[in-house]
Amino acid sequence: MPCLNEEASVADCVRAARAGLARLGLPGEVLVVDNGSTDASAAVAAAAGARVVSEWRRGYGNAYLAGFAAARGRLVVMGDADSSYDFTTIDALVAPLLRGEADYVLGSRLGGRILPGAMPWLHRYVGNPVLTAILNRLFGVRASDAHSGMRAFTREGCARMALRSEGMELASEIVIAAARVGLRCVEVPITYHPRVGASKLDSLRDGWRHLRFMLLLAPRHVFVLPGLALLALGLLAQAALLVVGASDPTRTAGAGSWYGGYGTLLAALAAVAGGMLVLLGVFADAHHGRVGWRMARQRPPRLVRWALAPDRGGYVGGALLVGGIAAAAALGALVTTAIDPAAVPAMPRPRARWFDWSDRLGAPAALPAAALAVTVAALGLQGILGTLHLRLVTAATRSTATMTAGRGEPPGPPRPAAARGQGAFVPVPAGPPDPRGSSADGGILVPCP
Repeated sequence: MPCLNEEASVADCVRAARAGLARLGLPGEVLVVDNGSTDASAAVAAAAGARVVSEWRRGYGNAYLAGFAAARGRLVVMGDADSSYDFTTIDALVAPLLRGEADYVLGSRLGGRILPGAMPWLHRYVGNPVLTAILNRLFGVRASDAHSGMRAFTREGCARMALRSEGMELASEIVIAAARVGLRCVEVPITYHPRVGASKLDSLRDGWRHLRFMLLLAPRHVFVLPGLALLALGLLAQAALLVVGASDPTRTAGAGSWYGGYGTLLAALAAVAGGMLVLLGVFADAHHGRVGWRMARQRPPRLVRWALAPDRGGYVGGALLVGGIAAAAALGALVTTAIDPAAVPAMPRPRARWFDWSDRLGAPAALPAAALAVTVAALGLQGILGTLHLRLVTAATRSTATMTAGRGEPPGPPRPAAARGQGAFVPVPAGPPDPRGSSADGGILVPCP
């Protein structure tokens, strides 16, 4: 249980958790993580029979990570120490784990019962359902209450998830990480009670942290697909303007025409911005692969990965860059030497001062064609620079894997440090039996944020 100034409720939660262990008939302990309380929460929890550890770094996630690292049981039950969860009923959470049917169990408040006054209307009918729906859509899971604070999992499952979020977004990370590593997940309905004391939850801030965390782990949907759509729109718009300029010169009259300068500028900007979004998504995918956050359904499309592979993207980008520059140069020569402005007398001349250097710039298809050529060259340059960055990431990953293998560990993404809640769950060797009757065979983690 994470604990931040929960003096009024933490003792009741500890006693309820010990009663839940007795009901299960399992030996275990109740672990309270004091997250910098300024009241007597730690002393009250210890007097009620809990083992208290301290985590000086504030944050819901930090408190839980410290508790996961300190827990000694084969099974871990987590829940808040504000009396909003009934720990005497942990048998419903633990049963699927004991039967070997699951590695991770989520206690669903929305699928169970929410007592009057326990959850604000906005959270119950807007915040939690919307955020859960976004998570389900992005990561292909079927959680009914992704932000419930009461869950249970095996010690091995906790280690495999390699959790690292420091704040409230840890609730989302658990659901995503469980799906990423293939844990068998089960939901059970629970009853949600009104909390004791003031809530530490900030609806807007913590809701945004959940949403931001999910979006950053979804580069395919957030960056790559919108980027490809914007890129295609920009290129097609420029091609359409080129056709219009060649077939109906009067519609492209003047740089201020939406069929002329303005439209060409916006289309070029859309194409270049789309290319940047695609690159950002590829960079995010490379980063997630390096740190162990990659989700299969969030990878960029295969064609994008093929074109921007570190050993191939430079050639593709170079071809686009050279082709675009060559086309722009050839077009410039064509416009300035071969096109007679008198051939299109119906088209008024550009009056902007920066066009005075050339009387021939108003040739119907010249501006969209030149913009298209320059856009292709810019995309090629983006590709070259992007693949250089990917090469750096790949080299760093391989270097880390080699160093890890040299220490006798299996190659893979760098593992986060677990000391003081800074990374993955690290099993703690079982110690002697607790004089209060707990042992290393089972455990309950009760956070008190």
